[in-house]
Amino acid sequence: MRYTLKPIHCRPWTLSYLSVKLIESHYENNYGGALRRLNAITEQLESLDFEKTTAHVLNGLKREQLVALNSTLLHELYFASMGGDGQPTKPMSEILARDFGSLDRWRAEFMAMGYALGGGSGWVLLTYVPRDGRLINQYAADHSQAVASGVPILALDMYEHAYHMDFGANARAYVDTFLRNVDWPALELRYEDAAKAPGPRPLEQPEFGDIQGIGVEEVKEMLAAGKPVQVVDVRPRAAVTRGQDIAEGVKWRDPEQLQQWIGELSKSEPVVVYCAYGFHVGCKTAIKLRDAGFDAKYMNSGHSGWKAIGHPIKTNT
Repeated sequence: MRYTLKPIHCRPWTLSYLSVKLIESHYENNYGGALRRLNAITEQLESLDFEKTTAHVLNGLKREQLVALNSTLLHELYFASMGGDGQPTKPMSEILARDFGSLDRWRAEFMAMGYALGGGSGWVLLTYVPRDGRLINQYAADHSQAVASGVPILALDMYEHAYHMDFGANARAYVDTFLRNVDWPALELRYEDAAKAPGPRPLEQPEFGDIQGIGVEEVKEMLAAGKPVQVVDVRPRAAVTRGQDIAEGVKWRDPEQLQQWIGELSKSEPVVVYCAYGFHVGCKTAIKLRDAGFDAKYMNSGHSGWKAIGHPIKTNT
């Protein structure tokens, strides 16, 4: 495979306080150099006999391929990030206020991250995370540090080659100037595209119908706030005997003996039941409780979820 050069996305002569010489050098030498390096590495990889190639050679080439590939991708986004008047669009202002508290707080964090890289190297990225449905500011060092599944929509290059020709060591002035050149309408379009990226597919349990699950954090918050909720550990007896532990403040009840303990529950308060991992036993027990007239849900990460979030665990006696 041969990677091809992408045209520069901004018009260098229209940028405010960024010289044409700086932008051309950046595009030709740094972006172009990364692309040439990427093609050379890829060509070498294609020529290898992998059964005879030593591990350190393969590891080194794949590591350098990752760095070079990300360098080309981030540089393309960097040039596409500029060319505007630096004035945020109303939709993006609202989105940033939703995810950061306010537009000013987003800007303050983004700029501070850029300042902190002055004299060093790396990228500052505004990235959409499909799993969470929100934007975050992130660092990207050596072109290869990234948020898994994240979609960057704004890129600030903080390697010295991006600013030294115009600003010398004054990285702060460069960061401020970059933001005055951001193309916000284009950024908004990239956000719209990024927001279409699907998050992880949720666990489907069609055999259990529309029974509703609830997250372990929400259950913990309910207990901490003293809200009326009845939480019951319904792991099979063998699992409890083997594990010898139970969540603090939670009772264990044998799911096979539901009719013997169902009378302990009140129909006036919601019930949350869980098993080992949040699958079959918890779902089945919640369904039985709902059929009996209880407002019942299953905790979708089970006993392992309690342990994963650091909820206090005690020995079951």
